[in-house]
Amino acid sequence: MTRQIRLNGFIGFSPVHLSPGLWAHPASRGADYNTLDYWVDLAKVLERGKFDALFIADGIGVHDVYGGNADAAIRSGAQFPKLDPLMLVSALAHETKDLGFGITASTSHELPAVLARRFSSLDHFTQGRIGWNIVTGYSDSGARAVGREKVIAHDTRYDRADEFLEVAYKLWEGSWEDAAVVRDRASGTFADPSKVHRVRHEGRHFDIDTIHLTEPSLQRTPYLFQAGASPRGRAFAARHAEAVFVGGPTPASIAPGIADLRARAAALGRDPRDIAVFTLATAIPARSRAEAEDKLADYRRYTDPDGVLALFSGWTGIDFSAFDLDAPLTLSEVRENAVQSLLETFTVAEPDRVWTLREIIAHNGIGGRGPLFAGTPADIADELEAWVAAADVDGFNLSHAFFPDTFTDVVDLLVPELQRRGLYKQDYAPGTLRGKLSGSDRLKETHAGAAYRRLSEAA
Repeated sequence: MTRQIRLNGFIGFSPVHLSPGLWAHPASRGADYNTLDYWVDLAKVLERGKFDALFIADGIGVHDVYGGNADAAIRSGAQFPKLDPLMLVSALAHETKDLGFGITASTSHELPAVLARRFSSLDHFTQGRIGWNIVTGYSDSGARAVGREKVIAHDTRYDRADEFLEVAYKLWEGSWEDAAVVRDRASGTFADPSKVHRVRHEGRHFDIDTIHLTEPSLQRTPYLFQAGASPRGRAFAARHAEAVFVGGPTPASIAPGIADLRARAAALGRDPRDIAVFTLATAIPARSRAEAEDKLADYRRYTDPDGVLALFSGWTGIDFSAFDLDAPLTLSEVRENAVQSLLETFTVAEPDRVWTLREIIAHNGIGGRGPLFAGTPADIADELEAWVAAADVDGFNLSHAFFPDTFTDVVDLLVPELQRRGLYKQDYAPGTLRGKLSGSDRLKETHAGAAYRRLSEAA
């Protein structure tokens, strides 16, 4: 059976996500990021292209490492300003039927009962199309926003995340029995109290005593994405994740981590193929290679180099403002608590490849650290197939230069080519986001429910 490629649309709730400066392109609608029409139109384009989900990155910090301040990020609109993506989901769900929504939220900055209620509410409103992209946070800026001096140490963040998921499973899966809600008008009974249970948890990071405030939704637990690529992050993903988001410039830079992730999942008794791995990429399709090259050259004229380095400095925790743009980049400067896998991608992941900051600006300026595919639909389809084979990925989180052009071109040009090759679905499967991606609406019925089942058996 041909292995089908999955696609998510990857974007942030800002004028610019991963293409600093491109909001200023005359064809870009990035300046309208704070209007519902912008997002409704985007969601409809993605659903027309049978994308699995609109995957929205988020965080509560600002990129203020570069130059010791946030000026470059503010000036270029690089992930700033930044609105709350959870506020979008209800409106977009009302205007779509099948598109899923992957929303980022941090276990370091949230509380389990509060987050669980928000995602349960959205699972009701979307009829089971909500997913949670689990992150732990990495920036001191985000930590200061919630009253901490610094970000929690890297591995401790994942210890907290493990316990956070333990509590969340108890709320989503255990507080209400399946038959708890009766809606019996004759007796005046909405729910059977004997089937609604209080959740008590005393742990290292969380102490709670509460009843989950929302009745069971179609998925109960939202579909679980995860975005950590460090060894500790992969250990967490092997336990909990149903889909994992990775990123790197070449297949060789991400393949070892993916193999390690699948091996860790197998060691825990999971089917390693059960985890859907999405890698970051940007596709610029056109009807001819010359047209694609002209389009890309036009886009590059709007790239803001300081904005690109503001993002790279924020992700790594290193102020690159005084670095020689043409000196080889080494791993010696990496910070323990930042995105550990990111600098490794551009230093040690490929021993024969030496990067400079100038090359990183050029590579990351359109769509971020993943590959940039520009060419005919056939050219790009060939590239996607090659990445699936070489890196063992299941799909791509597609970034963009700007909306509408990038996503509209992908839907109108690339998707039909993938469908022609039998590499992409002709239509959505029925059911929830989990049902579409995993074959079952409920976490406990999938291989990915292994962590939940172990906790249930222990209880």
